[in-house]
Amino acid sequence: MNKIDRPSYSIPYVISKVSAGFPSPADDYLEKNLSIDKLLIKNQASTFLIRVGGDSMINIGIYEGDILIIDRSLDAKNKDIVIASIFDELTVKRLIFDIQGNPQLKAENPLYSNIEIKNKEDLIIWGVVTSAIHQFIKH
Repeated sequence: MNKIDRPSYSIPYVISKVSAGFPSPADDYLEKNLSIDKLLIKNQASTFLIRVGGDSMINIGIYEGDILIIDRSLDAKNKDIVIASIFDELTVKRLIFDIQGNPQLKAENPLYSNIEIKNKEDLIIWGVVTSAIHQFIKH
């Protein structure tokens, strides 16, 4: 099945927001169906998924085993979360530019050092992370 012919699934979507504080009364109706791929994927032809290994991004809610949605059509900006290739290895980090415009890859866990990019040619940005899928029940 090619990318254009892949099926799209819609799931019932409840209008009411769920309270993360005190419980609120539930609404008895649904707004409409919500397509997960339309919600999470803006540029289908340039989007890919990758599973996280490691814990360098836990302070922003990206955990071992999460699935990241990456859009390759987006230009990476300062403070974006990116998938980067550095010395032929892939990593997920926050892209930071200093005052002179030099890039750095910042871990979001104090146990890890930032990766200083001495030669811009050593860094390849594969894409910008747009979402993370975090499962609470592992199958």
